[in-house]
Amino acid sequence: MKLLLDTHLILWALNDNPKLPDMARTLILDSENDIYFSAASVWETTIKYMSKPDKIHISGSKLADLCRSMEYQMLPITDKHVKALETLVYHSRNQEHHDPFDRIMIAQAKADGLIFVTHDSKLPAYKEACVMSV
Repeated sequence: MKLLLDTHLILWALNDNPKLPDMARTLILDSENDIYFSAASVWETTIKYMSKPDKIHISGSKLADLCRSMEYQMLPITDKHVKALETLVYHSRNQEHHDPFDRIMIAQAKADGLIFVTHDSKLPAYKEACVMSV
């Protein structure tokens, strides 16, 4: 499978954090799977690192370097991802979701035939076949 990891899963995987769900760990360690990280994760990490370096202890450039050292593949953001973004609908009346990083990563997975792996409980409300909650 081709798996696009959500930012928090990447951060947990890179430092072997116990918060990483067992299912995610199994998927990541399966040599049959191709692991991708999005340019959006690098961007998101950079923004959070610059605004809260006491909470996020890794810069976006360091995240990208570590991902590449783990042989994760970088997924750039293209116009086809933006077009797919325009098709996403959030199907929840009980809560809202406005995280642009999550949305573009779902769109990337949808457009490129990847599975977006996340631990965010809000994201299955998009009802996209490409979203896998672990």
